[in-house]
Amino acid sequence: MLARAEKAQVHAEEMVKVVDAARTEAVAAFDAVRERQVSAQTEKLSIESIRDVSDGQLRLDTLPEKGFFTVADVLRAGAAQLASACDIGEDEATKVVEAAQQVRQEVRDSLQFRIDLDPSDAQTTRLLQALAVWAAVRHAGEAHQKQGAQLARELAEHRPQAQDAGAGKMRRLFMGAGRKQAADVAAQRVQALMQEAASSGLLRASRDVLAVKVPTAAEVWRDFEQRSAAYYGLLAQVVDLGGDVAAAEGHLPADIVERINAQRLDTSRLSDSLRLRGYQSFGARFVLVQRRVILGDEMGLGKTVQSIATMAHLAAAGATHFLVVCPASVLINWTREVAAHSTLPVVALHGSDRARAAARWHDQGGVAVTTFGSLGTLTGTPTRPSLLVVDEAHYVKNPNARRSQAVSEIAAASERVLFLTGTALENRVDEFVALVGHLRPEIASTMEAQHGVSGAEAFRRVAAPVYLRRNQQDVLTELPELVQVDEWEEFGAEDGAAYEAAVSEGNFMAMRRAAFAVSDPRDSAKLGRLLEITAEAMANGRKVVVFSYFRDVLETVCAALSPRACGPITGSTPTVERQRIVDRFTTSPTAAVLVCQIEAAGVGLNIQAASVVILCEPQVKPSTEAQAIARAHRMGQVRSVQVHRLLIADSVDQRMLEILGSKAQLFDAYVRHSAIAEASAGAVDISEVQLARTIVAQEQRRLSHPAGPKDVHAMQAAVNARS
Repeated sequence: MLARAEKAQVHAEEMVKVVDAARTEAVAAFDAVRERQVSAQTEKLSIESIRDVSDGQLRLDTLPEKGFFTVADVLRAGAAQLASACDIGEDEATKVVEAAQQVRQEVRDSLQFRIDLDPSDAQTTRLLQALAVWAAVRHAGEAHQKQGAQLARELAEHRPQAQDAGAGKMRRLFMGAGRKQAADVAAQRVQALMQEAASSGLLRASRDVLAVKVPTAAEVWRDFEQRSAAYYGLLAQVVDLGGDVAAAEGHLPADIVERINAQRLDTSRLSDSLRLRGYQSFGARFVLVQRRVILGDEMGLGKTVQSIATMAHLAAAGATHFLVVCPASVLINWTREVAAHSTLPVVALHGSDRARAAARWHDQGGVAVTTFGSLGTLTGTPTRPSLLVVDEAHYVKNPNARRSQAVSEIAAASERVLFLTGTALENRVDEFVALVGHLRPEIASTMEAQHGVSGAEAFRRVAAPVYLRRNQQDVLTELPELVQVDEWEEFGAEDGAAYEAAVSEGNFMAMRRAAFAVSDPRDSAKLGRLLEITAEAMANGRKVVVFSYFRDVLETVCAALSPRACGPITGSTPTVERQRIVDRFTTSPTAAVLVCQIEAAGVGLNIQAASVVILCEPQVKPSTEAQAIARAHRMGQVRSVQVHRLLIADSVDQRMLEILGSKAQLFDAYVRHSAIAEASAGAVDISEVQLARTIVAQEQRRLSHPAGPKDVHAMQAAVNARS
């Protein structure tokens, strides 16, 4: 028995040592990669940076003459070599080096650490391997680590007396009664500890920890490319990656932040593979504390995961029923995400079997996922969801719409309500107020349009209890570079003729897609450039996603790309088929092109397998384009993302960019910073009809086409049409 006890203690102690050693190795590997990145930055900084930190008091003029051009050059040389080579004196040289070290420290403090996708990089490979090992050993041992440590302490405490219990008869004869009794009690306690260890699997867990192997370089890089977000999540638990804490907390007032930070988040019902980022944990706790809120995080920050974490916490506390309402296009994605990231049962309330599924949900509980269209069948039911989640909540910004009224009815009966939207203030302040009205009418009543002219701080104070928004650039410092290129082209004969005809007719929509109205791809400047971009991207092993508002443009693109094209995904593509197309594109072993209607696939789908985005034409709403780009440039993306906008000079494209430029800036001020700019609330509203009328008139004047009454009618019809 004592031998077993000692073995258990050794295993427990070894398990703790292995976990600690794995963490230490991960920290050391991170430090090595970070210092290399810091060194690379100092190689780019001229000695003018040294002059800046020294207020211009150091003599640096002779350094370039002697071959010292950068901060890195100075640091490599050291004071002695600088003094000798530049004839500036040892004291002066020492001050120069100290100033260079100060610059390096500033670089280190401000560094946005990022893991580049480079399997040949030995140091970064070591870091990824260390993180993988640490995750594995911690997972194998974390459930028993505290128990093992407690076991080790108790075994150490009882071992001496337990040994007396195993003494021979002669030795026990000379023991006092009290000592023998204490020895027997200690032995019984040791036996109980051993039984506890055996029943809890402590010995097995410790063996699992000791058996963890280091993945090969190929294995760990393949895993990182597929699950980079998980690796960054692990890294954030090992080291401080910095970041703007206030931004991660949505710049909320201190009293609200204090309450949220005091809220514990129970993650026991989440899957073992899910590691919440700090800002994601904060978001889930924001929902728990504030109860009826809008989570307006920018695309790609994991609003779905934060919702699931909230439901998992409530389920761990005994809650049974949860309801998610979303567009049909993302229903399957929701069911898959809930199943993948939690142990909560999930059921889809959609299609011909929804009545039976709803009855099962009412009886058994779990997460029910339904669409805006199917929501009406659930109103009036006795079930009171512990949490109602409304995805793409801007769909219910019109209080007079039937789906808005259905959401409002169920929201009123729900204990907690979470609206998810990356574009809560898409065009007008009153639309945002309408969303708040579903949740907190008393707050909505104070959010009148005058807050639009009273400044950002005033709006932030009013919205704080109900609205949390974080931006990618603030919390995802590891995101790869986003490169945006405007590809300006000129009309050819055929597409130019189609454009002039559309202008003459006053047909705004035909003007927007005239560049693709050709019989031969070689006759379209836009289509020709699209084929060049996709060919180059695929030759470099990159996957491409092409977005257009128009179905006939997508058909033209698919015909030109065939058989390389996946899709197209349009508004009429069934939900199951939509996800199947994305899965096929994502898992394709070779480069591919996904072709999508921007309003169908620009929302809800995860297309991070693509690292090249092509936009066939400018969009009327800046948010539509931002959403589409965020399908690829999001958490988990490991490649730099290239965005190519196909534009025709001196056409509707150029006119739209000129007019929408100011609108995009106001959108940025309204939405990205969770505050209203110091401008009139209506200033951000540019209707499609107004935009079309303005641009058509401009182009008709430019091309000397007189406008008539029928042209205005055509514009209205074209805007209302949905191709």
